Amino acid sequence: MTTLETRSQHSCFGGIQSFYQHSSGIIGLPMRFSVYQPPQAQYQRVPVVFFLAGLTCTEETFMIKAGAQHYAAEYGLMLISMDTSPRQTGIAGETDDWDFGAGAGFYLDATQPPWSKHYRMESYITQELRRIIIDQFPADPNHIGIFGHSMGGHGALTLALRHPDLFRSVSAFAPICAPMQCPWGQKAFRNYLGEDQQNWNQYDATALIRDGRHVPDLLIDQGLDDQFLAQQLYPEALEKACREADQKLTLRFHSGYDHSYYFISTFIGEHLKYHQEQLG
Repeated sequence: MTTLETRSQHSCFGGIQSFYQHSSGIIGLPMRFSVYQPPQAQYQRVPVVFFLAGLTCTEETFMIKAGAQHYAAEYGLMLISMDTSPRQTGIAGETDDWDFGAGAGFYLDATQPPWSKHYRMESYITQELRRIIIDQFPADPNHIGIFGHSMGGHGALTLALRHPDLFRSVSAFAPICAPMQCPWGQKAFRNYLGEDQQNWNQYDATALIRDGRHVPDLLIDQGLDDQFLAQQLYPEALEKACREADQKLTLRFHSGYDHSYYFISTFIGEHLKYHQEQLG
């Protein structure tokens, strides 16, 4: 069993908010994650929702900024968040750019050296971290959902589409819907996956749906004052792919809201209620 180092632990809305570090076999380096256990977890296994954060974020960002614990306690949901990439890998240039490398793992398994040695966030989440949560916390392994924001929204969509047997619900805030078409995604994919764009399709939610991948339902919220909407996010591409593939999608646009956690905190309660209903 993986040994966990408890970095801090706090009482929160009748539950427990904790932050952990462990030696990751898949990443090959220490990794950090956070867990909110609702009060219901004291006496029974509870549904779990993984949250994938965006560029530059850490395992702390969502738990500190989103205001999610209040709703998780009400709905009896365990919340999990993890760092957005490996750290201190020794790769030259890893911290040069805010939108690539450290803090920008894009929730995929890199195939190109030098990134392929440590940047394996898909396998880390779907295999190692998932197993830790099931084995060491009162988590219901049959009722697990996933959601995220921006780069993490991209991650939530693609991991749910690629692993429908693992995640029974999925939603996103302002996700990168078509990374093959935007500068953030193209930069990441070229470096992590190589120049062959055929290899990019497997990590592009719009392309995956177009190619026949399917989930029972999708909920996406997008602010219309989001400074990244036009150049980076492309929700209209995902909406078109869903319509043509008969993929159920609720895409809600919100006037006046931007890309920040003020936006997330406004609608986090609705997303957690959605996951509660989807997970049953």
